[in-house]
Amino acid sequence: MIAHQRALIRISKARCSFSTKTGAVADLASKSTPTSSPTQNGKKLRLVVAVGGNALQRRGERLTIENMLKAASDMAPVLAELAKTHELVLTHGNGPQVGELALERAAATFDVLGAESCGQIGYVLSQSLASAGVTAVPILTQVVVDQYSEAFKDPTKYVGPIYGKVEAQALQQSLGWTIKPDGEYFRRVVPSPLPLEILQLDAVKTLLEHNHKVLPIVCGGGGVPVARVPACPTTLQGVEAVIDKDACGAKLAVELEADGYIILTDGGGIWENFGKPEAREMEAATPEYLRGTGAGKKYPGSMGPKVQAAIDFVEKSKKSGVWSAIGDLKDAAAIVEGKEGTYIKEDVKEGGGVIWRSGRSGPPRKESHDPPARA
Repeated sequence: MIAHQRALIRISKARCSFSTKTGAVADLASKSTPTSSPTQNGKKLRLVVAVGGNALQRRGERLTIENMLKAASDMAPVLAELAKTHELVLTHGNGPQVGELALERAAATFDVLGAESCGQIGYVLSQSLASAGVTAVPILTQVVVDQYSEAFKDPTKYVGPIYGKVEAQALQQSLGWTIKPDGEYFRRVVPSPLPLEILQLDAVKTLLEHNHKVLPIVCGGGGVPVARVPACPTTLQGVEAVIDKDACGAKLAVELEADGYIILTDGGGIWENFGKPEAREMEAATPEYLRGTGAGKKYPGSMGPKVQAAIDFVEKSKKSGVWSAIGDLKDAAAIVEGKEGTYIKEDVKEGGGVIWRSGRSGPPRKESHDPPARA
């Protein structure tokens, strides 16, 4: 109890410095001139922002509420800065959290565990955003999937902690889990069907239309997976799966007619030859270029879905001039200005559909559950 109180005191002190942190973010956003920013001359944009579940679980730290609150308090000023000038809708992942809950409650199904994780993460995020001066409203969102899709034959969604090879094999044999490699380690994977219908979409639209000061938190963890009973389509039933939050975020952005869809990671934008001396980062690229080079394909459980979701939003949106962006969480304000991360948009005419950032060398290779994409 004493340790818990001390942790909360440290978090409260950190929150009191939000004003200086947001000022630092603003300073960062004014240091350089972007070459491909699509922010439309200062126009207020509607942005859907997706934050990975790993953003609330730092490398090497235990997944505790105190650590989640600390990570969220660091994240809140970045999002609050964007909310000052743009209309935001936030979505988030839940891979580490839902996997941890599954370890604690083996009898619970993943739809129920997903709903629990959405409540947990929504509470943490809304509390930290409130301390940063932003009123956030978490909405427990149900998302319809096809319970007979191919996704259930080949699980791909990573959940829970990483394991060594021997431990992973033992868990697979004793608990019947499906285990797949995740970099140098192994993790449990579960089915990840595509999102077909976001059921609480009208509630989100109502909030945006009638209260511009509220930030909705929607489709947490990709939404709670449900299916319509074939014999009675109005009846819903839970589905044992975890929907990819980036794919659901792309659909959410299309349905809300967003101007931009931002996927925030802990590894920057999209890199070619990541971890090598000749590495270089994309500033902007077309969907055709990314598809042709197979960007992110080497990471089908992490960056692959992000690149595909970014492409999906740009190609499926009915609005003209829309864009997606992938970049580091700490650079969120600079990403919107076109100064950091990678933009995905249709009108990249120079360089054969890609523009490379000048003066950037590749970051050092590091262990990550959410590695940057390679072109």
